[in-house]
Amino acid sequence: MHSAAALLSRRPLRPAPLITLGDPEIALRLGRVHELCGQARHTLAFAIAAQTGGPVVWIAQNSTSEIICADTIAEQINPGHILFVAPEKRDMLLWAMEETLRDGHAPVVIADLTSPPAMVPIRRLHLAAEAGCGVGICRPLALLLTPGQGGAPGIETRWSLEPAHHTGRGHWALSRLRARMAPPRDWLMTRTYSGLVPSTP
Repeated sequence: MHSAAALLSRRPLRPAPLITLGDPEIALRLGRVHELCGQARHTLAFAIAAQTGGPVVWIAQNSTSEIICADTIAEQINPGHILFVAPEKRDMLLWAMEETLRDGHAPVVIADLTSPPAMVPIRRLHLAAEAGCGVGICRPLALLLTPGQGGAPGIETRWSLEPAHHTGRGHWALSRLRARMAPPRDWLMTRTYSGLVPSTP
């Protein structure tokens, strides 16, 4: 009679579904919470969202001064595929993100924050994203946009995107600042017809 451990060892390994940007090392696991920071974090968010085709739920406080230009993002994703949500208070923002993830009908849910949230709200977001994988039509990806170098605790990965136009027009410096299973790493990115991808030497 086979032991339970032996039987488990014979199951095929199924890699977790990912979104990547032209390099298997630039990978964001679906059903988890990731943090995007840096000056060009919005550009990175749209590049990631474009990989799914939408719909995308973008949540930002009603008082934010930044306005997203539809003509600019149309180069990456159809603005009609984005639902903008503008709660009055920050706690409502995280609640809206949690409920959207739990519903499991939006492939990408983005929260544009003025500062990183604490551990408990992020844990709740992870649980909501995991729940959404089982009840909805997709495996939702949660993206937290934070200023500076970020710093949210408990996230799956942290990425920073900064302009690098001194190396050529339309270039950005992408950094993987934190990941559970990978070390920090940097890439020079450029925009092509297929989206934001690593530049060729």
